[in-house]
Amino acid sequence: MIDQQPEKEVFAGVDTHTDTHHAAVVDPLGRPVADREFPATTQGYRALLMWLIMFGHVQAVGVECTGSYGAGLTTVLSAADLVVVEVNVPDRGTRHARGKSDPIDAYAAARAAASGRATAIPKSHTGTVEALRQLRVARASAIKARTQAINQLIGLRVTAPEPLRASLTGLTRTTLVNCCLRLRPGANLTCPTDAARYALRQLALRIRMLTEEIDEVTERLAMLTTSAGPELVALFGVGTETAGQLLVTAGDNPERLRTEAAFAALCGAAPVPASSGRTDRHQLSRGGDRQANRALHMIAVVRMRYCPRTRAYVARRTQQGLTKKDIIRCLKRFIAREVYRALTRTHASGTTSTT
Repeated sequence: MIDQQPEKEVFAGVDTHTDTHHAAVVDPLGRPVADREFPATTQGYRALLMWLIMFGHVQAVGVECTGSYGAGLTTVLSAADLVVVEVNVPDRGTRHARGKSDPIDAYAAARAAASGRATAIPKSHTGTVEALRQLRVARASAIKARTQAINQLIGLRVTAPEPLRASLTGLTRTTLVNCCLRLRPGANLTCPTDAARYALRQLALRIRMLTEEIDEVTERLAMLTTSAGPELVALFGVGTETAGQLLVTAGDNPERLRTEAAFAALCGAAPVPASSGRTDRHQLSRGGDRQANRALHMIAVVRMRYCPRTRAYVARRTQQGLTKKDIIRCLKRFIAREVYRALTRTHASGTTSTT
């Protein structure tokens, strides 16, 4: 009887781009095996997958930019039951020492997966939270465009010819927009007054259209947020805006964050050690998702004002000599723990109900 040879174990890495992905394979010791470029298409993702499994049992695949350029490839590899880990783009110091090319970056990603330096599990991008993220992008873009249009409207009002400027002075923004909607410019746009009337009316129309778009998207976001995180929305001080941001930060698979400490670090709410010699201290984290950190800050501010339990905590910590900033940092760390538990409970119950 002929003994079968055990399947060779390898690790892979992928340097992702808009049009192409460069893949590389290394052995468990990090020695190069092969590399190849593939198109960033559905057929290219499948060809890359088949090429990887030719070399043996793929222990893990390190992929750069799993949330952008590598999102499609990550979905295909995860569906094939391969372990995908997110790899950070090499810093400038490393690139200066080793050089920069697609094969070099791909081999670096593969070695990061082989050595265990890359352990972060990427977001799945396949559920309600991904839909929520996409709608939030559309809403944020509309809000930014409306703010720009309002600023332009106010600027044109200031520089408009008299007596048009006098008729629009002293009005609130809502009243100003409504008044500009009722303006009727003349046919001669070479006249500065008629041109100003036309420009003001066009900006007011744009503001109204963007407001209707924002209201529509906000309504849909509220429904999606409540559906994706009912326990999160039920927490004191958590609205649909902050809940939506925290859901997007955690992703459709919050179980990838193994502990609440990992979630706090992801949100930039975990203190960073800054000790040296006899000094034992911690400092504020400047890393993590800053939008998630802002959401935690808003929840803390609301609780400090309206939650009796939090107000009592603030009074007690103030007597102990803590500043307001220090108290908010402590509250954000505690809120991160609450949010993580709510997210994991919701995901666990959702998974149980679908199986």
